[in-house]
Amino acid sequence: MADVGKTKHAWSSRPAFLLAAIGGAVGLGNLWRFPYVAGEYGGGAFVLMYLAFVFLLGVPLMAAEMLLGRRGHRSPINSIAALVQEHNAKPFWRAIGWISFAVPFIGLSYYAVVAAWAIDYLTLAGAGAFKEFDGTSSANTFQLRSAESGYQAALHGTFVAITAWVVANGVNNGIERASKVLMPTLFVVMLALVVYGMVAGNFAAAAEFLFNPNFSGLTGESILVALGQALFSLGIGVGLMITYSSYMPREYSLRSSVTTICIGDTIAALLAGFAIFPIVFASGLDPAGGPGLIFITLPIAFGDMAGGQIIGSLFFMLLLFAAFTSAIGMLEPIVAWLEEKRPGRRKQMAVIAGVAVWILGLGSVLSFGSLSDWQPLSFIGISRNFFGIADFTVANVLAPICALLITLFAGWVLKHNVIEEEFAGESEGWKQYWRFTNRYLTPVALLIVLVDLLTG
Repeated sequence: MADVGKTKHAWSSRPAFLLAAIGGAVGLGNLWRFPYVAGEYGGGAFVLMYLAFVFLLGVPLMAAEMLLGRRGHRSPINSIAALVQEHNAKPFWRAIGWISFAVPFIGLSYYAVVAAWAIDYLTLAGAGAFKEFDGTSSANTFQLRSAESGYQAALHGTFVAITAWVVANGVNNGIERASKVLMPTLFVVMLALVVYGMVAGNFAAAAEFLFNPNFSGLTGESILVALGQALFSLGIGVGLMITYSSYMPREYSLRSSVTTICIGDTIAALLAGFAIFPIVFASGLDPAGGPGLIFITLPIAFGDMAGGQIIGSLFFMLLLFAAFTSAIGMLEPIVAWLEEKRPGRRKQMAVIAGVAVWILGLGSVLSFGSLSDWQPLSFIGISRNFFGIADFTVANVLAPICALLITLFAGWVLKHNVIEEEFAGESEGWKQYWRFTNRYLTPVALLIVLVDLLTG
């Protein structure tokens, strides 16, 4: 098993790898989820807890996941299988690979639904459709648009098809090229929105909201949400990093690469807050608007403000780009495994994977239309539609479990010589911190989050 199926792909340069990895991490978790959970759970105090978790626990955990990928040098399924064999570990640990395959497959199927909404709202913003929106008309518009199943299925399929096309072209000609264009553009658009917020929005209120912590309002629930958001935002346990790192040359430092990715991801999350909250506060809207903040609350602001047609278009373009860079990283683990099964047929495997994701995603598309009242697991007391089940399964069950298994495998199963080889050149203090965190701190934190997610 040691040499069979090893990937023939490799990043052309460290900057190309970092752009792709940051692009994979920066997604709807930053631009959609971070602003509204920060709004719901207290602003500045929440942000500080989030930053602490990203750098205290997220860095060593992501380094563990990337170590497994680079060491295995294959798709998640086969990388973990090879490591299990190398370390003579229990076959149970192979679950890491299979979950790292299932999470992006299920996740992309419903993630693309939100991307389809972003495409739809980009066209609405460009047409100036938000003028004179109020709370009722905005909510009604979203409900009606998301219920147009045929139209949404076409947008969903278009998004998946473009993602599959990029992945089909390979690591260098597909993922790298797309990342080199999308990531700089994404940050330029984000900075433009931040500048607009400084000029025309209530930037002072946004800065106070994000950086003036009120610890008296910090609860156990908000701390848990901050930890969960840190892991969700970094894309840990979703197969992306373990796949991208399998193409990572040995000379790239795991520690510095992970730190750079976490910094880039965090900057994106904070910039998203500075792009959104100045508009929210200037328009007198609720910063704790929940998931509807993006598709219901903000369109009201875009409709009222000067230049709202342009700003709204830029915002939904930003949302779409962020979704796209993450989607590429979610499809790659699936195609990588299929390509190992059928070497030399990457394009065909990308098409097969894309079609499979689109078919599964139809259940989530229809969850807002003809199947909105269908609750497939109601017979066991789960009152969720298809989209809700997919989202809950990935975000609250599979991804946290995968992250927990990764940290336990890295902390307790990996041999000392493997750690020494993979962290060659790093300080002894870093290695000890990495081992201690993955053995004790991160497993405990993940167990608490997992129990809270499953019982909340």
